[in-house]
Amino acid sequence: MALFALPRRGVAPSVASCSLLQQLRGVCRTAMAALQQTAAADAAAAAAAAAAASPAPASLSQGDQQQQPEVAKMNFCNAVNSALHIAMGEDPKTMCFGEDVAFGGVFMCSRGLLERFGRDRVFNTPLSEQGIVGFAIGAAAEGYRPIAEIQFADYIFPAFDQITSEAAKYRYRSGGVYDVGGLTIRAPYGAVGHGGHYHSQSPEAFFTHIPGIQVVMPSGPREAKGLLLAAIRDPNPTVFFEAKMLYRTAVEDVPEGDYEIPLGKARVAQQGSDITLVGWGQQVRVLELAVGAAVRA
Repeated sequence: MALFALPRRGVAPSVASCSLLQQLRGVCRTAMAALQQTAAADAAAAAAAAAAASPAPASLSQGDQQQQPEVAKMNFCNAVNSALHIAMGEDPKTMCFGEDVAFGGVFMCSRGLLERFGRDRVFNTPLSEQGIVGFAIGAAAEGYRPIAEIQFADYIFPAFDQITSEAAKYRYRSGGVYDVGGLTIRAPYGAVGHGGHYHSQSPEAFFTHIPGIQVVMPSGPREAKGLLLAAIRDPNPTVFFEAKMLYRTAVEDVPEGDYEIPLGKARVAQQGSDITLVGWGQQVRVLELAVGAAVRA
């Protein structure tokens, strides 16, 4: 299994880079070995649990309320956490990793995962975004379902080549024989008022122009859970951007159980006849305020 792309010709990695790569390879090999040892037993347990579980997840549109018998107030962060617990619980080959992920993450979106699923499937990584995504690509190529976290979307650029040159092209360059469709990359984006220029960027436009990967940006807690579950299960690599501003400020009624919201389908937030406004992620909230101000004017 190849964990990293080869260096460009004529460019020799520095001593520090070699040391970091060796450290990262050691962590990755240990994690993969542990996963392979426990996968068979976990698969049997998961199969038994699935047999007793509820039916397949419902596919919900934004206006569908009939399939939501049990809902709870959740903020954006709690909705993401709920989705991660469901995804990890249904497939023993699903794993979560990144910087501080085992501790719950800087925003606490991965809290409780380590205690429930163990260090073989939930673990911290060295501070190397290229290495995080490179390992995730290798794991996905081997049939695992990695959920890799980039701690802040601003830090995703060291992994840009891995995402655009490796993950996005993996299926195409093999003629459809191989793929990394199980790959999901989560990244908190946007400004919160005090993050500065290294913790406030919204880099989604770079990735929307790359064929072979999906970009998903929910605008609220209900979308966050349903779209994240759909992205994790979708057979294509996905970059999932989460608005930091919404983690605690956005609260909605969210189904407590398993559900999906279809990818690639726009939500019509409000019908009208004169102007069309299009937005995604956190900006949808801004557009809703703008529409309200226009109606009152």
